[in-house]
Formats: sequence, C-alpha cells, structure tokens
Amino acid sequence: MRWPLCSIVQLIMSHTKTNLSFENTEIAFRHCSNADLNRAYWLFRVINVNFLVQIGPPITNFAVKIGLPIKGLIKATIFKHFCGGETIRECEQTIQSLDAGGVGTILDYSIEGEDDEQVFDETRDEIIRTIRRAAKDKAIPITVFKVTGVGRFSLLEKLDAKATLTDAEQAEWQKVQDRVLAICEKAHEAGIPVMIDAEETWIQDTIDLLALNMMRRFNKEKIIIYNTYQFYRHDKLQSLKNDHQVAVAEGFILGGKLVRGAYMEKERKRAAEKGYPSPIQPDKQAADKDYNSALEYCTDHVDQVAIVAGTHNEDSCRLLSNLMQQKNIDPKNPHIYFSQLLGMSDNLSFNLADAKYNVAKYVPYGPIKAVLPYLFRRAQENTAIAGQMSRELGLIVKERKRRKLK
Repeated sequence: MRWPLCSIVQLIMSHTKTNLSFENTEIAFRHCSNADLNRAYWLFRVINVNFLVQIGPPITNFAVKIGLPIKGLIKATIFKHFCGGETIRECEQTIQSLDAGGVGTILDYSIEGEDDEQVFDETRDEIIRTIRRAAKDKAIPITVFKVTGVGRFSLLEKLDAKATLTDAEQAEWQKVQDRVLAICEKAHEAGIPVMIDAEETWIQDTIDLLALNMMRRFNKEKIIIYNTYQFYRHDKLQSLKNDHQVAVAEGFILGGKLVRGAYMEKERKRAAEKGYPSPIQPDKQAADKDYNSALEYCTDHVDQVAIVAGTHNEDSCRLLSNLMQQKNIDPKNPHIYFSQLLGMSDNLSFNLADAKYNVAKYVPYGPIKAVLPYLFRRAQENTAIAGQMSRELGLIVKERKRRKLK
C-alpha cells in the first residue's frame, strides 16, 4: 500500500528530531552592524506599505530618466540591502561577510530586458568573469545566468511558438547558443556549477531544451549545469521526473534549482488575455505540495539528482533538513544546497549554515539603473507574499530589542 505524500511528510516531521531553529536572531543577524539593522528596519517598514511600493517604481524611473540626483539615495538604501554592488569588486565585502557566517555567495549579474547584440556579448563575458572569480574562492560555490541576458526575448518567444525563423534570426539564434555554450564550457573547465534561471512559460521550453543539452554535455562526472523548475506551474513536478528519467537513460546527473516561481501574476494575466489555460497552480497549497514532493523525490535519488532548494519557506527548509536526516544524507553532500536572496530570510540562511548545511545567497549586482527592474520586482513580489515582509520585520524588531537598540 502506498501512503499519500502528506502522511509521509507528517511521519517524517514527527519522528525526525532536529535542533534546527529559525528563531535565533543572534545567529541570523550576526553579520549585521547596528547601522545595518536599523537601515533594514526602516526599509522593511516602507516595503510593508504596499501603496508606496506600487508608486515607487514609476516615480523613480521618471527621476532617473530626467537626471535627478537620486542614484546615491537608491544605492544607500534598497540597493545596498538587496544587492552586493555595481561590480564584482564592490561585492567583495558582502562575499566576505556571508562567508564569515558559513553562507556562500551566488554572484548574479542582474541585467535584464536588453535587446542589443553587443550587450549580450558583454553579459556573456561578465558571467564568465563570475565563474573565474568563483574558481578562486570556496566562498562562491555556484554561479548563475539568464538566457535572456545573452539573447533576445522575442527571438526565444518565436522559437517557443515553433514559428519559422528568417535566415537572420537563424544566425542570431546560433549566437545565443554559442554564448550559452561558452558560459557552460568555462564552468566545466573551472569545475564551478552554473544555474540557468527559469523565465516566462512562453519562452521556457526553449530554455529547458538548452539546459538539458548542456547537462548532457557537461554533467557526466559531476554536477555542473542546473536547470530551474518553478513549482507555481502545475506541470513542473512531472517535468522534473521526466528529466530525471532522461538523465538516467543517458548517463548524466540532473541538476535542478527548485523554486516556487517569480512570474505568477504576469502568467495569469497573459493566459486570460490570450484565452489559454493558465499554467499556474490553482492555489498556494498546490504549489507547496508539489514543491515538497519534489524535495522528497530528489532526496530519494540524491546520487543522480543535485538540487539547489531556492526557498524562503520555513516549512520547506525544515522538511528538507528532516528528509536528509531520515535518509542519512550528509549535511555537506554537494548535491544539496539551500538558497535564499541577499537581504531576505537571514534567519533561514544563517541558522541552516550554523547547523552545517550547504547554503548560498543570491547576490545580485550590476549598474544601479540596469538593476532597478530587479529591485522593483523584488519589492512588489514580496508584498504579494502574505506575511513575508511582516515576518522579516518582526525578526528585525526582535533582534533590535535583543541588542537594546532604539
């Protein structure tokens, strides 16, 4: 008789004892000075006001466009909290600070929405620089890039739609593939894993095919390439299992970054406008169920599947920890990483690291003007996560009280 997943999870949670706690704010904020903590306190208070988050992006974009001197204000506040700097060199302090707490860095060159071949070549070169930087330092265990950072979105959209490419577009598509290959070859040469981020559903099939081909080529002996699975999509648990079967049949390691997802509202809106079934889960509970099922499936096949659990969900982090204990998986097994974003969920990242699990933070960087879309999306998405900002603020308040700050 097969037990339902919920019963299995409950059994694991009740029989696996762990001292892991996500309430220890002393460990969570050990890397923060009093000034850092106070800045975070005021920043999250502002983010909690949804109205300000909604009107902030157009006002800021307008101010930047007409040349108002607000770059310094942005850099000293939201940019400083959520980003490592404008260059790899400027990220060095963040890298060292995270490493002191046992947390690795994932350098994320956060340029997006570009549409120029020269910019795509420059982005490829910058991603390769992150790999070279990682090769010198165990504090940077994984790297990452977006395919839309090295190729035109509308071209990927046309490929996904199975439309016929012109000769010029065929040549352009070859350049995109060459850039992706160059990045993955450098990662393989350096022995540094690289994650390929997920994007919108209407370009994702093309990205999935690229990622799987890179895994076929470079994941024969160790994990180098990860694809990303967004479990706010109702088809991604099966997609993960199907890809694992391909990997077993063809003799390579499957790499999966497991996330809930980042484009939910956009996806629902487009599906409604174009009249096709929404690819999004019916509710959060369904996404949580598939995400946790994926954790169980991957830990069942940990020798053949490597995962980066990109999550700010405490229950999922605790579940993965418990699954590892139940299945006698070493906390330092290189096939399992926990991951969160810089500036968020430090109670997860640093307490997991303190318990000796593999943990790495996404550290976005890039020119302030180019990174603004990332920052705005981060603030807007997080206000949409019920209770997340209140949780962040509550932990900061708790630590400020512990330090007797006013």
